[in-house]
Amino acid sequence: MEIEARWMDPQRGRADRPPLEDVLKALAPWLGVLPAGRMEDEDGPEYGKPDFVLLDQLTMEDFMKNLQLRFEKGRIYTYIGEVLVSVNPYQELPLYGPEAIAKYQGRELYERPPHLYAVANAAYKAMKRRSRDTCIVISGESGAGKTEASKHIMQYIAAVTNPSQRAEVERVKDVLLKSTCVLEAFGNARTNRNHNSSRFGKYMDINFDFKGDPVGGHIHSYLLEKALDSDEKNHQAVMEAMRIIGFSPEEVESIHRILAAILHLGNIEFVETEENGPQKGGLAVAEEALVGYVAKLTATPRDLVLRTLLARTVASGGRELIEKGHTVAEASYARDACAKAVYQRLFEWVVDRINGIMEPRGRDPRRDGKDTVIGVLDIYGFEVFPVNSQIGKPDDQANLMMAFLDIEYFNNATIVELVERPHRGILAVLDEACSTAGPITDRIFLQTLDTHHRHHPHYSSRQLCPTDKTMEFGRDFRIKHYAGDVTYSVEGFIDKNRDSLFQDFKRLLYNSSDPTLRAMWPDGQQDITEVTKRPLTAGTLFKNSMVALVENLAAKEPFYVRCIKPNEDKVAGRLDEAHCRHQVAYLGLLENVRVRRAGFASRQPYPRFLLRYKMTCEYTWPNHLLGSDREAVSALLEQHGLQGDVAFGHSKLFIRSPRTLVTLEQSRARLIPIIVLLLQKAWRGTLARWRCRRLRAIYTIMRWFRRHKVRAHLIELQRRFQAARQPPLYGRDLVWPPPPAVLQPFQDTCHVLFSRWRARQLVKNIPPSDMTQIKAKVAAMGALQGLRQDWGCQRAWARDYLSSGTDNPTASHLFAEQLKALREKDGFGTVLFSSHVRKVNRFRKSRDRALLLTDRHLYKLEPGRQYRVMRAVPLDVVTGLSVTSGRDQLVVLHAQGYDDLVVCLHRSQPPLDNRIGELVGMLAAHCQGEGRTLEVRVSDCIPLSQRGARRLISVEPRPEQPEPDFRCNRSAFTLLWPSH
Repeated sequence: MEIEARWMDPQRGRADRPPLEDVLKALAPWLGVLPAGRMEDEDGPEYGKPDFVLLDQLTMEDFMKNLQLRFEKGRIYTYIGEVLVSVNPYQELPLYGPEAIAKYQGRELYERPPHLYAVANAAYKAMKRRSRDTCIVISGESGAGKTEASKHIMQYIAAVTNPSQRAEVERVKDVLLKSTCVLEAFGNARTNRNHNSSRFGKYMDINFDFKGDPVGGHIHSYLLEKALDSDEKNHQAVMEAMRIIGFSPEEVESIHRILAAILHLGNIEFVETEENGPQKGGLAVAEEALVGYVAKLTATPRDLVLRTLLARTVASGGRELIEKGHTVAEASYARDACAKAVYQRLFEWVVDRINGIMEPRGRDPRRDGKDTVIGVLDIYGFEVFPVNSQIGKPDDQANLMMAFLDIEYFNNATIVELVERPHRGILAVLDEACSTAGPITDRIFLQTLDTHHRHHPHYSSRQLCPTDKTMEFGRDFRIKHYAGDVTYSVEGFIDKNRDSLFQDFKRLLYNSSDPTLRAMWPDGQQDITEVTKRPLTAGTLFKNSMVALVENLAAKEPFYVRCIKPNEDKVAGRLDEAHCRHQVAYLGLLENVRVRRAGFASRQPYPRFLLRYKMTCEYTWPNHLLGSDREAVSALLEQHGLQGDVAFGHSKLFIRSPRTLVTLEQSRARLIPIIVLLLQKAWRGTLARWRCRRLRAIYTIMRWFRRHKVRAHLIELQRRFQAARQPPLYGRDLVWPPPPAVLQPFQDTCHVLFSRWRARQLVKNIPPSDMTQIKAKVAAMGALQGLRQDWGCQRAWARDYLSSGTDNPTASHLFAEQLKALREKDGFGTVLFSSHVRKVNRFRKSRDRALLLTDRHLYKLEPGRQYRVMRAVPLDVVTGLSVTSGRDQLVVLHAQGYDDLVVCLHRSQPPLDNRIGELVGMLAAHCQGEGRTLEVRVSDCIPLSQRGARRLISVEPRPEQPEPDFRCNRSAFTLLWPSH
């Protein structure tokens, strides 16, 4: 560890530090780090070059040969530096899924063979490590696999994020993944070249928090091509996706109705009628049932739907309303415009609804930090049509878009100027033609273009080139794009660019009772007489959206995916060289390679380069002491022997070969585990020291606080018990304060000591003659345990009631003689208790008897015969007694080896005097004195045993009963007790 300390110390000079390899050898066994393995083996030369930059000769033939070789070997991905070229295989390949994702996760771009996952990982790492907004631009011909590429990128991002499985992040991921399915259902269509072609441009921003987990998103759509498609979709999958995203059942039902209304609207045909016929304006609907369907599905009045289809309302200069009937052509145009507009509004509403659901929830930049963004751009597909009838259609707009995006590699300024130049550009001339009143035709528009661009090198027409018979007079013009020559037919240009919808349709749909449909037409609330600005044309809208998109992309670090369609027939395993050569040309891939080869494969600012690779050199780790970052980078490259493959700029290092980056990444990957463990060790030690100091402070505070609490409690005890010595209560009513937890045992002991002291103060004033009674009452209270409320505690206990003239006035002298004889015979010392009783025997007969309890025997006496002894039981065999919980005087005495004795104390003065507690207390106190336990049971149903027979005895209160007596049956006894 001395080597480690010297190498990690930034204050030591280079000469004083041990070699880095020695450090690694010293630390690896101790840290349990094995040498880093080789980078995954790359494909051999039989699979071609994984990067077109590595081609020996750069020609179109060499490029196509390498592309075809890799395609035939199942390698559909190839790099151009950091740009990925993807060829659509038209078949499922084992290139995707969790295993492939794990293979690319966390790796550098050149550590693994070319793949979409590598690009997605590079964009994600750049966003997460450097907090930079990034974007992935996917371009190519229709059917080249752009949409599938965007799906795989989304799946990768979803798979590598949210390891803690946060519910909100999982919800956002589900919406991001499922939104593609829904947008495809509404925005894709069958075309000449692709059965599932995207008819709109889609740009999706994914918001990430500081952990790198997606927390929201936003979708931008660009100019949906308004042509309806009747292909069947996977309806069940779309419905499930909409449910997961969060569309309500009512919204889904409304979408179904709107789509059905569009289909019925497109089936409506118009016919001319007689001028004097029933239909106004000489126009009628061929099948009026369709009007009813449309009205029902759009929740609008049928007569208004019919009127809107057959005529339109205009406001004159004096704001007078005039209804103008349509011709068949005008009605058909209005019908088609309405159907397309409804579908476009529906699509825009779906996109807005998804955006509302994906909007980050509860995010506060001051609390959560600024979100970073990864943008995914799936731009329009290119298609080659025999006739291109609009400059603003999505396929050629994609060409224009790529002109914006590829300006770094191609000089498209002259083409952009031809299309966009104010006042004279094609879009400006087209907008002027659309806004000019009067009969402006497509032919006049073409003549204006010929006049403005007669001498432009990239513009031509049949009028300007009469010998070019590939174009027709008065119809066609041609633009020489960087991607090739494209011929356009001007027929329908003006109408398609206007794309106007009569205000009658907007008002009709705004007044629908369907809230979803109504929300799509806010402009329908304008009054017909209200003067409004002319709506922007389709070309202007597209140009504005492209400018905003380019500005958005310019603020992000871009990554590119160029998709290629291998053949026209979508056949797996076949690559049409001529077709692919054309795509390579208009995508500018060959020029891209030339730029990379002429320049450098990678460029990085010196501080960023050092931040990533400084640990691979002993002169730069942990911080260099050289004059500048450039000198430090030079020293690092010299140590690795890579100085010949780089060039030094003013602020950046330019690396020519990707192999240089791979070498540096391998060296870095070997060191990172060791450095991580060293940092973990240092940080854990710091945390342990912090925790130790914190615990010491906590224990000190706790110690002093406990002392304070103890002192305060003792002072409070002293204050409260100052008057405890005052008779006669001796602190009986004093309330003990709640003690601190640490003093609870101490206070419990003090409570016991105080109780004993108070008992002593009370007892020492009691005469000795009363002590026996006091002890008996205490014993009775303990034996009964509060189960019998009334047991004679308040009265004086005489004990020997048979010797009392009050209780036994006629026979007390006889009992005294018998008591004297028994004392002489049995030698007892003290009479514990005596009383008259009513007893019941095993023969179910009840008699009056007397009970005598001495310190030696328990006697049953017969009062009618001078208290003759009928039964004597040694007191040491008496094991317990049972009583009830009421005021009755029933008692059952249990003795070992004898029948249970069942008696009721009676003939007392005053009558029914409560003496059960006295009997229990005297017997219990005596047993305590002898060191044995007397079992006392309190129950309202007492079990007893007499000569092996088990019985139960209970008490039945009777107001009319004059004296206590027993009622018997075979299995139970009942004491009838006078309840008065």
